[in-house]
Amino acid sequence: MIGRYYTTIVKRHSHLVLPLGVIIGLIVIVVPLPTPIMDLLITLNITISITILLVSMYVENPTKFSVFPSILLLSSFFRLTLNIASTRLILTRGDMGQAAAGQVIRAFGQFVAQGGFQVGIVLFLIIIAVQFVVINHGAVRTSEVTARFTLDALPGKQMSIDADLSAGIIDEKEAKARRQELVAESEFYGAMDGAIRFTARDALASLLITIIDIVAGLIIGVVFKGKPIGWAAQNYTVLTVGDGLVSAIPALFISLAGGIISTRAAAKSNLGEEITSQILYDHRPWLISSAALLGFSLVPGLPGIPFATFGLLAGALAYVTYKQKSIDAKRIEKRPPEAKPPERIETLMRLDPLELEVGYGLIRLVDESQGGDLLSRIKAIRRQFALDLGLIVPPVRIRDNLELGPNEYRILLRGSSVGGSKVLLEHYLAMNPGNVVEEVEGMETIEPTFGLPALWISEEQRERALLAGYTVVDPSTIIATHLSEIIKTHADELLTRQDVQNILDQVSETHPKLVEELGANNVGLGLLSKVLKGLLRERVSIRDRVSILEAVADAITMTRDPAMIVELVRMRLGRMICMQYRTPEGELPVFALSPDVEELINNAVQTTEQRSYLALEPDKAEQLVGKLRETIDSVQSESVPVVLCSARIRRHLRYLIERFIPNVVVLSHNEIPSDLKIQSLGVISLQ
Repeated sequence: MIGRYYTTIVKRHSHLVLPLGVIIGLIVIVVPLPTPIMDLLITLNITISITILLVSMYVENPTKFSVFPSILLLSSFFRLTLNIASTRLILTRGDMGQAAAGQVIRAFGQFVAQGGFQVGIVLFLIIIAVQFVVINHGAVRTSEVTARFTLDALPGKQMSIDADLSAGIIDEKEAKARRQELVAESEFYGAMDGAIRFTARDALASLLITIIDIVAGLIIGVVFKGKPIGWAAQNYTVLTVGDGLVSAIPALFISLAGGIISTRAAAKSNLGEEITSQILYDHRPWLISSAALLGFSLVPGLPGIPFATFGLLAGALAYVTYKQKSIDAKRIEKRPPEAKPPERIETLMRLDPLELEVGYGLIRLVDESQGGDLLSRIKAIRRQFALDLGLIVPPVRIRDNLELGPNEYRILLRGSSVGGSKVLLEHYLAMNPGNVVEEVEGMETIEPTFGLPALWISEEQRERALLAGYTVVDPSTIIATHLSEIIKTHADELLTRQDVQNILDQVSETHPKLVEELGANNVGLGLLSKVLKGLLRERVSIRDRVSILEAVADAITMTRDPAMIVELVRMRLGRMICMQYRTPEGELPVFALSPDVEELINNAVQTTEQRSYLALEPDKAEQLVGKLRETIDSVQSESVPVVLCSARIRRHLRYLIERFIPNVVVLSHNEIPSDLKIQSLGVISLQ
């Protein structure tokens, strides 16, 4: 009960500990302290230093002691305030005897130095030398190197996390946790690099304060207090040495803790466990040490008992280590083989939404250690689709396939191949955009994404091809572009009901009434999924989810036909749809349908109770598609071809031509904003 109450009080007021400590330190500097309080503060300083040293030994991972850099600074501040306070007592009350600065300083001056201030001075200087020259210098250098290598390795580690996330090895939650761990690690070692230097300057400050105390004490004792010089030297020096020791010993502990933390970058358990497990791993070093020590015990002139004692102890450790390894080996041999868990057949039936299979020769493209950047490109593709189409593309599973040729790759959608080709490493693909001024030689091929003629050229020809006007891309870009186009083409197939549910969950956080209205009108996931798929099928962004759901809520009162709802939603999104096809001058270039074509398609639309469909005679359909292709090809335009028609026939015309001319965009008059200027590129007619 008391422990729980104490814990509650500490947690509730823990934020006051640091400000109060700093204020007390300032008071100690300004206000003279009674000797009992001085003894308490010095004892507290020693307690804190021992505790920090033990915590540094037992902490499993250095980053779990993330406050250590701040503790280094605060402990140095605390020790220096005590130095100032004790100096005041020594110089103002030193003539009263060796208890003038408190019992702790007197005890260290008399007992530790055995009453001789010469011994105390030497001991103090040795501690300062060990702390400053050995421990501090090594800890500072280790912190510098650790911080530098940690920061240098940070981009690579982040890319590794992104690669695992892209490959589906980890989920977004685990990736976020790993990134936070990386940031914490880099910040910790960066802070350690600066904080560890306080301990080095702390040692110098202690040495200077001690020298000042001795000189000032002699002057004050002899000149101002009228004491004999021998008495003043003995008394003030013992007090100063005691003060130096009570400050230097805790500082040594803190420096040692800093060195331990800095040298345990790869620790996974506490220091004692690591030392024991690693030193006692093999019996042979102990056996050789035992033989060497026993040999030294037989050398004439050397004390035989100490060498023989530790030789026998080393031999005993060698024997115990050897027996323990034998017992562990027998235990492993006797351990029954682990029963294999029953094979779960259902795991074999899982299909990844997107897969990229590569031949063994292309593995280097996905291996970042070999300079491959395909993983980072895929990550960029997923991010771009989220921004452009509002679609969260599932992670792309990348694996090698020995059935493929060494330079082949294949893209699979839910287990079915939807694309693939062959790329040549150490080569570049050069494509003629139509304005090449000089041809280059290369191996003729077909660009896999758009089926354009291209050339494989060597790395030496790359600069020449660029100067000649060719578009030159590397193998990673070829695969990434192909994958991106595949995702665009099949975006509607990647959208699942779970994705739709996630969209509803996100919208409900900001527009709960909208989601409630959809539920009240029995708008299920199936209907919403069909509407969103219909938009994605024509590459309409679903990022503006609120506008889409509001349009669905309005449309559902008129019809439950998903195709009709898609048309009504498109009208709501008309400005956004048209924006991506405008010219830099702000105009929308379109091909219009002649009245006879409009009438032909309109008369061919058949309507039933469930849906409407296009029943156009095959020869008329073929003639219409041919005329459409002919008209579009006759106009030189870098923009995506857009066909403008009435709202009634828009989706039927799109369905008719999408298999033959998939890159043509079909817009209705109702989707064009009133303030958008239209530029006519031609009229499609059957005449």
